[in-house]
Amino acid sequence: MNKKSLNFALLNVLLFFPVIAFSVELGHERLDLTTHLSGYLVLLIFMLAYVLVIFEEKLHLHKSKPVLVAAGIIWAIIAYVYKIHGLSAVARAALEHNFLEYTELFFFLLVAMTYISAMVERDVFEALHFKLVSRNYSYRQLFWITGLLAFFISPVADNLTTALIMCTVVLTVGAARPDFIAIACVNIVVAANAGGAFSPFGDITTLMVWQKGILDFMSFFQLFIPSVLNFIVPAAIMHYYLPNDNPSLPEEASATIKHGGITIIFLFLATIGSSIFFHQFLHLPPAIGMLMGLGYLKIFGYYLRLKFRKEDSSFDSVPGSQSAGSAFDVFSHIAKSEWDTLFFFYGIIMAVGGIGFMGYLSVTSEFMYGELGATTANILVRVASALIDNIPVMFAILTMNPDMSETQWLLVTLTAGTGGSLLSIGSAAGVALMGQAKGLYTFSSHLKWLPAIALGYFSSIYAHLLINS
Repeated sequence: MNKKSLNFALLNVLLFFPVIAFSVELGHERLDLTTHLSGYLVLLIFMLAYVLVIFEEKLHLHKSKPVLVAAGIIWAIIAYVYKIHGLSAVARAALEHNFLEYTELFFFLLVAMTYISAMVERDVFEALHFKLVSRNYSYRQLFWITGLLAFFISPVADNLTTALIMCTVVLTVGAARPDFIAIACVNIVVAANAGGAFSPFGDITTLMVWQKGILDFMSFFQLFIPSVLNFIVPAAIMHYYLPNDNPSLPEEASATIKHGGITIIFLFLATIGSSIFFHQFLHLPPAIGMLMGLGYLKIFGYYLRLKFRKEDSSFDSVPGSQSAGSAFDVFSHIAKSEWDTLFFFYGIIMAVGGIGFMGYLSVTSEFMYGELGATTANILVRVASALIDNIPVMFAILTMNPDMSETQWLLVTLTAGTGGSLLSIGSAAGVALMGQAKGLYTFSSHLKWLPAIALGYFSSIYAHLLINS
């Protein structure tokens, strides 16, 4: 063996064969890498990537880039360790499981973003902008209107889609006041997350708890009053920092929605309904219903193009061509989706999935519920979900399945569902809005309201324990 080969062999021993033996979960052949150098290396890589995400605004580096690289390195390390132990099939199965979770989320979000882009092109939100401004609402009134709409729409749809819709309204109404957009986006994220916490359909974490059979459908509505406080308390504080004047009505603003705009709204609602039907009654991924809904939009887009050709004989049928009239191309709206956000979700889900596969999430859950107790642990879940993501955190808790009362399960549902409100990067709604309102709503603009959001958080916990114990 030459010197180079010897050094490589020694590196393998140091990195992947520590003195402490691997422990293997019964029936799963999963290696415990939490105390191994490879595990520490993965944590370091993830933390470095997240630091770059946090400083995206200052570095001008898209948030998807560091997490994409981190996810690839993390799974490469996992695959190498498992290959050495002859368990490549186990690592591959785990990666495919996480990738499937991302794929379902990807297509769900892609369809939602496509519909929003189509409604923007049909001037749906411009008309809403006109109606809100023409009624002489102040910025403060608009702040409460968009917040309340986000709170009450998210239980029916989901917090991410709701936040994207309300953010579009805020961007059009507050175009002349960036300071209003920043505060209003914080309010929308908090309101959408709070509204999604008291409904099985409002957030992925509530769906996970409901599907597991731990809480029945009606039990979630016990969280309504705590969710209201979660939203109202920080909103009341932010109210006094809003501009007190009224937005001006742009000269080009119009209350007219282009032909087909109203139909697209109903098609979007039908798409959400299809998603719920596939998930609730057929026990299939909701993304399947969303993709079927994309078919609704594509068929209707075909009708709009035929109608436009009849109305305007000069319309050129070259693919992708657009006109100021009724021309409509679904693929152009797909292209306008927030691809940086979608790839960011890929990096996060795969990286956190890898960390969980190495055993860190299970160790954390065992410490929290075994040492700290259910109430303290469930309160801290929000901090964990704000820093990482509420989906893997809730998945770890459900996997461990601690022996808790209904009150404690409702508490962890509340804290995990609203955990992303603490930091903009902690929830899908916050990340999506950072991409949609780029440069206006940022990590730092959200962080400055952390004390107010935290006050609402503890108010909701106190109300829950007082009412539902």
